[in-house]
Amino acid sequence: MLGTLIASLDDPAVVTRLVALLDEPDLTARLEAAAGSLGRAPAEVTASLVRTFVETASDDVWLQLIGIMNRADDPTLAAIRAILTKALPEAAVTIVKSSFPA
Repeated sequence: MLGTLIASLDDPAVVTRLVALLDEPDLTARLEAAAGSLGRAPAEVTASLVRTFVETASDDVWLQLIGIMNRADDPTLAAIRAILTKALPEAAVTIVKSSFPA
């Protein structure tokens, strides 16, 4: 599963479709913002983030990802969602605003 995903990262059309299938507007917006700030396509940023995860994730993080994938109806989408969520946290402004009462 994950091996197939990693092998498909060179095809921007596949990556774009995977991101669309996530149906996560907030996550997609964070991805597009990151891509825009880097001057790169969202598919390229996604591929880079997944590869970085594969190369640098600790054993504990891998174990968490495997658990997420095992519980998911679609393990590939679950892996992409988890990796992107970890790599693209919510904007600091949102976090700061939620830390202070209105």
